[in-house]
Amino acid sequence: MGIFSKKKKDAASDVIGSQLNVSSSKDGAEYTFELEGRLDTNTSPEFEGKVNEVVGDAEKLILDFSKLDYISSAGLRVLLGTAQAMDGKGELVIRNLSQPVQEVFELTGFNNLFHIE
Repeated sequence: MGIFSKKKKDAASDVIGSQLNVSSSKDGAEYTFELEGRLDTNTSPEFEGKVNEVVGDAEKLILDFSKLDYISSAGLRVLLGTAQAMDGKGELVIRNLSQPVQEVFELTGFNNLFHIE
C-alpha cells in the first residue's frame, strides 16, 4: 500500500508504522483526518508531514480522535504546531476524543487550548 493510497476521490488512508492508521478526506477547503491507534514519538513526525501538506489550503481542519488510543507529548507537540500553522488561516477542530486521550488533554490543559467537539 502506498502512502495515502486512494480509496475514492478526495479520500485516502495510510498506515504509519504499525501503530497508527490515518484516513483523510477533503470537502472543498475542509480537511478531515481520522486517527486510529497511537500518536507518539514513532508516528507523529509522519503525521505532522501529512497535516503540513494541507494546512496552507485548509480553511477548516478537523482531527477525529474517536479511535485514537494514545497520545504522547510528541503528539501534543504536533497539535500545537498545527494550531500555530492554522492561526489566522482557518479553524482547527478536534472531535470525538477517546477516553484515554481526553484524560491526557485534561491533565495537560490541552482541553482549554483547542476547539473540541
